[in-house]
Amino acid sequence: MKPPLILALPKGRILEACLPLLEAVNIVPEPSFFDKRTRLLRFKTNDPLLDIIRVRSFDVATFVAFGTASMGICGSDVLMEFDYPDIYAPLDLKLGKCRLCVASLANDNKAPEDSSRWSQIRVATKYPNITKQFFARKGVQADIVHLHGAMELAPVMKLSNLIVDLVDTGSTLRANGLQEIETIVDISSRLIINRTALKTQSSRINTIIDRFKKLNLLSTFSARD
Repeated sequence: MKPPLILALPKGRILEACLPLLEAVNIVPEPSFFDKRTRLLRFKTNDPLLDIIRVRSFDVATFVAFGTASMGICGSDVLMEFDYPDIYAPLDLKLGKCRLCVASLANDNKAPEDSSRWSQIRVATKYPNITKQFFARKGVQADIVHLHGAMELAPVMKLSNLIVDLVDTGSTLRANGLQEIETIVDISSRLIINRTALKTQSSRINTIIDRFKKLNLLSTFSARD
């Protein structure tokens, strides 16, 4: 019997959004997957040829890029940040929609239009590559403070002038005295595939891709009606 394919899923908010999608494409994890007390990270599904692993959102792309997982669900922000050539992203799942934004203190006198006159700025972010490229296109050198959380504290505590982070409603920014000043890119979750796995196990993987595509097409038509 062939070893099961591995589907990597992100922990946290996106995982909750993924569950109805998985059910709709008939991927049902074993009961322990839903046990919040479990320390397991790999789970069987109703398909004996498909297992699920649950990892940090930033690590989904790495597991898929190196072929440890054949496929995964991953935010487009992570794909942009790491830009792995071994990942194929055939489908926008339209989950976890948000935006990657530049934000500053609400009372900062640097208006968005002033950014073209900056020569250097310190930015706190967990997206160093995206941030450097974004400011480089403006002719601005971004000195990166690499943080993994509590980004909103950086300008308040004078650690940085700006932050680059994901924003949904903006309520966390406002609660900490920050304001959005520019959107870098809109973000959503993608179905991603390891390119080598797609070549060597094309039939099995394409079957799963087609299930997601059909659901995505039906959702699109439902939204138009």
